[in-house]
Amino acid sequence: MKIRYSLLVAVLLSATVLGWAWLRYHRFADAPLAGIHEGESLVVARGDNLFKVLDKLQAQGIAPGDRLLWQLLAKDTDAAGKIQTGEYALTPQTSPRSLLLAMRNGKVVRRMFTIVEGWTMRDLRAALRKVPLLEQKIAEVDDAALMEALGQKGQPAEGRFLPETYAWTRGESDLDILWRAYAAMDRELDAAWADREDNLPLKNRTEALILASIIEKETGVADERPQIAGVFLRRLRMGMRLQTDPTVIYGMGSRYAGNLRRADLEADTPFNTYTRAGLPPTPIAMPGKAALRAAVHPAPGDALYFVAVGDGSGRHVFSATLGGHNTAVRDYVQRQRAQRDAARTGAAPQ
Repeated sequence: MKIRYSLLVAVLLSATVLGWAWLRYHRFADAPLAGIHEGESLVVARGDNLFKVLDKLQAQGIAPGDRLLWQLLAKDTDAAGKIQTGEYALTPQTSPRSLLLAMRNGKVVRRMFTIVEGWTMRDLRAALRKVPLLEQKIAEVDDAALMEALGQKGQPAEGRFLPETYAWTRGESDLDILWRAYAAMDRELDAAWADREDNLPLKNRTEALILASIIEKETGVADERPQIAGVFLRRLRMGMRLQTDPTVIYGMGSRYAGNLRRADLEADTPFNTYTRAGLPPTPIAMPGKAALRAAVHPAPGDALYFVAVGDGSGRHVFSATLGGHNTAVRDYVQRQRAQRDAARTGAAPQ
């Protein structure tokens, strides 16, 4: 009887200890880690193992707890030896289990960078320089060296990066984003050119890109893009000069102070479409998908001129004759004058 009693006591003790250990393990696995503040993250570098990760947590003021339990949990979650590099979000609710699963599955923090339609290369570079935590590789290289780094030696950089939102992760660089944006533009341009209308006065897809960049800078009104494309393509077909202000402004570079003068329109540069026939030598901005489509699918019609309405809508008046265009220009000038007068007097413009 004494032996049976002793065995029973031993079994009960073992069960109690195992139960306590099981409870402790599961409380550890699913309890929030102490010391995490909202907005924190953990960066796992190449070669970091579980113990290095725990050291990093501790260095950030986060109490990781028992390392043996971490090892057991890593085996239980199949995370042992499978921790992926990257940045991982930490919240006050993050538990050892959720963190190990995130690191096993590579659920890294994905940040976003947007290239805006109509940006120039100068705008794009300036925006990339301002992105926190993004490694800077292109700041000290010119556009020619940048394109060579992308495997496109001799190709102009302007217009070659598709306006879109791109995801990036900690440890990536501005060059990584530009590589994705270049590849995206290459695909979109190939698709647009393959789907172009017949008999366009464009020699190749580069000319389509150049025209699309001009369309992008001329209007932000979606339904006007094909109309503006039609005007420019008719002019190209007839041998008329494009006479578009955005190309002149681009050619002026830093000399442009916000206002075009007659002398600027008469000063010859490779981008002055008032003094030179045909398209400028390179794009003048980053065109979006809609502008690319418009360049190869112009709206039908006979308009050869357009001018802004001037009412703040961003829309234009299209004319088939110079006389009609001159009338539209006079209306625009009168509307602008009325708005300036109203601003001075405080009255509503008529």
